[in-house]
Amino acid sequence: MPAGVSWAQYSKFFVAAMLSMLAGSQVVHMYYRPLDDLDVYIQKELESVEGEAKKGGAKLTDDS
Repeated sequence: MPAGVSWAQYSKFFVAAMLSMLAGSQVVHMYYRPLDDLDVYIQKELESVEGEAKKGGAKLTDDS
């Protein structure tokens, strides 16, 4: 078994680690709400890329 521990001890650690990671990510998403304004950032980025494309800079599609 990995690290010389029993399957039972390894399983308990794995379950505890997974639950703490899942709970931590849930708390972060509830508190900081990172995905609430994602569409605003995407729209700004599309507008900036389209502006550069009109100036002859970046292209939105690959023509090669």
